[in-house]
Amino acid sequence: MRAWSTLLATAAIAVASTIAVTPAHAAACNGYVGLTFDDGPSNAHTPAILNALRQNGLRATMFNEGQYAAAYPAQVRAEVSAGMWVGNHSYTHPHLTQQSQAQVDSEISRTQQAIAAAGGGTPRLFRPPYGETNATVQSVEARYGLRQIIWDVDSGDWNNASVDAIVQANARLTNGQVILMHEWPANTLSAIPRIAQTLAGRGLCAGMISPQTGRAVAPG
Repeated sequence: MRAWSTLLATAAIAVASTIAVTPAHAAACNGYVGLTFDDGPSNAHTPAILNALRQNGLRATMFNEGQYAAAYPAQVRAEVSAGMWVGNHSYTHPHLTQQSQAQVDSEISRTQQAIAAAGGGTPRLFRPPYGETNATVQSVEARYGLRQIIWDVDSGDWNNASVDAIVQANARLTNGQVILMHEWPANTLSAIPRIAQTLAGRGLCAGMISPQTGRAVAPG
């Protein structure tokens, strides 16, 4: 009888612990930010980025180039398996504002097809290369049901920003904002653990980017 009582008491404590921990965990997210990584996927960089994000409890939007999604479909599937979201970043990363509507259409449509064929789903988010956009680009985006996503904060990782600078850029994010990063800089990979610590210290969680508003929100 005593053993049964002990078992019941242990079970009650376990249930109470679960009830106590869950709300506290939920309350830890006072806001959401959108971490984004451009220019993938690749066999050289994507696996390490995904491992670092996963190990540090972060999710991100990977803006893939169509040419690389077609070349490395297994990495697109790995992104999805790791809990990331996949967006369209054009097929060959050109200056779209210097192209005709037909060329822009080709860049966007071929990337939609390449990502879907690779197992990444049909993207709902589009980031124009270099953040360059105009009415032609926006009209083509709309045709494919894509939400244009630029960024609120530029990490500068593409311009040889240090690990400290990349971490500090992430520290400037506020609720709903989106930051630009890339898969290929070594300093970005090195910064990920500190980015996770910095966001957690401010009560911010890595969220998804809403196709409706273009802002970071709680993962759906």
